[in-house]
Amino acid sequence: MNERNRPQSVEDMVVESYRQEEDMMILVFAQWCVNEGLDPLELYRQAYPEQEQNERLLRVLELTVPKEEAGPIPDDTVLGVLSMFGNDDLAMVVSERIQEKSRKR
Repeated sequence: MNERNRPQSVEDMVVESYRQEEDMMILVFAQWCVNEGLDPLELYRQAYPEQEQNERLLRVLELTVPKEEAGPIPDDTVLGVLSMFGNDDLAMVVSERIQEKSRKR
């Protein structure tokens, strides 16, 4: 049996499932940014200035759609998924943008 035909171990399946869920979290964040007229890469840089560009974020950005084609993403939803995956610094930056938006209203 070669590597391609080898059945996935439970550990491999769990890791792959987590990656897919994490990609969904990234997509929710990126689409929320698009919907709000914000640059997801800039917000990410503000939250994690010590990190290089996030390749997964760049890849997932290709899946976003224009605001007019997207459904609304409530602020609580994006904050919830960021917190669920431990992205507290990014959630803080998003919270600041939400507060700015509220003040402008």
